[in-house]
Amino acid sequence: MKHIKKAVFFAILAAALYALNAPVSKLLLQNVPPTMMAGFLYLGAGIGMGGLGLIRSRTNQANREKRLARKDLPYTVGMIVLDIAAPILLMIGLKQTTAANASLLNNFEIVATSLIAMLFFREKISRRLWIAIFLITLSSALLTIEDAGVFRFSAGSLFVLLAATFWGLENNCTRMLSRSDPLEIVIVKGLCSGAGSIILGLAVGESFPGLRDILLILLLGFVAYGLSIYFYVFAQRDLGAAKTSAYYAVAPFIGALLSLIVFREIPGVIFFIALGIMILGAWLINRDCKGE
Repeated sequence: MKHIKKAVFFAILAAALYALNAPVSKLLLQNVPPTMMAGFLYLGAGIGMGGLGLIRSRTNQANREKRLARKDLPYTVGMIVLDIAAPILLMIGLKQTTAANASLLNNFEIVATSLIAMLFFREKISRRLWIAIFLITLSSALLTIEDAGVFRFSAGSLFVLLAATFWGLENNCTRMLSRSDPLEIVIVKGLCSGAGSIILGLAVGESFPGLRDILLILLLGFVAYGLSIYFYVFAQRDLGAAKTSAYYAVAPFIGALLSLIVFREIPGVIFFIALGIMILGAWLINRDCKGE
């Protein structure tokens, strides 16, 4: 039971760190192209965690962790490719919608993670979790509505939803690697996905950001992606992909709150209706995890 509580703590800590991503990225995107932004975020995660790896190599902990093996290659490649696509889609979405909206829509990752875990990895989904999935999906649909009067959908919100779906698939790839060294996973994920996004950015004609912006993005990437992913992988070892994603559901609410404070946004009625539905869904997920 002690190791389960520890895993829950790591999942919530990962969520709190990731919550910084939407509001801070929204600010930085004023000067930085989206693909470059995504690339340097992951690069920051890889470089930062690589530095921690050098420190850890002086201890005995490194010898106790299992290294990635050849049999892990398909999931490793899938993880890298999805981690190139998902943050780029998120950054594109952030440029076209509010940070608060994007933060809440990130909760759709729970739906994608849980359904993929059930369909491909045979993780069980309880009736309560099914209800929560329906509520989160309904809330996400409401958040994509740009104008209730003409029922027009927000392109930015749709990009965020697509990013969340990709991350749901990526979570399940990472789940298959979670018995391996979490630090190694984050370093590989960060360096490879970051480099891939930067190369893609150059290929589509984006230019490098200024040095100050690069340093800020690298720092944000280390905290919101590197440390967050590191603790997330630790949590997955004992909770599984679906349950870790469920506890991680606190991240969008923290991110939405930070966004409202930073940007002083005043959302419309639909946002608060969606927020209420999302909170109910997250509460059901939490009850479901505690019930087991």
